[in-house]
Amino acid sequence: MKRLTAVVATCLMLASMGAKAETGAVAVLDVQQALLASDAATSFREELKKEFEGEERQLVDLEKQARALREKMQKNAGLSSDEEMNQLRMQFQKAFGEYQRRGQELQQQRAQREQAFVSEMKPQLDKIIREMIEQEDIALIVQKQAVIYAQPGLDITSKVVELLNKQ
Repeated sequence: MKRLTAVVATCLMLASMGAKAETGAVAVLDVQQALLASDAATSFREELKKEFEGEERQLVDLEKQARALREKMQKNAGLSSDEEMNQLRMQFQKAFGEYQRRGQELQQQRAQREQAFVSEMKPQLDKIIREMIEQEDIALIVQKQAVIYAQPGLDITSKVVELLNKQ
């Protein structure tokens, strides 16, 4: 509740100032969108897709195998002996466990690579933001997700993307 009150108070203060601070302009920036919309992010996603293509194919194969075993268990539920059903159940559990394990590994590897990309891009982004602050006399940059409404001219996200692409 206190946070909501603070956000509302900030918005009212900004509105009363006519989107100008005493010493400079107010800007809105979506940092995540700026990073993800850059050319570097696009090529990174393509590179990541190629890098994990084989593992993803193996994961799909494991999923198909687990589904086939589950369907076979369901078809043979009343027809097979207890021993055969136990064997099918064990095969399914093994295949499904391997599918889950590899899926989690792949997800962790992707997350690590994405985090490394963000860490690599952060200094460039910070430099661009500092330059914009100086050049455009910006006194306050607000994260876009924290803003209820902002005039389109206050959003500098596209400018940041453009500058990231130039580097």
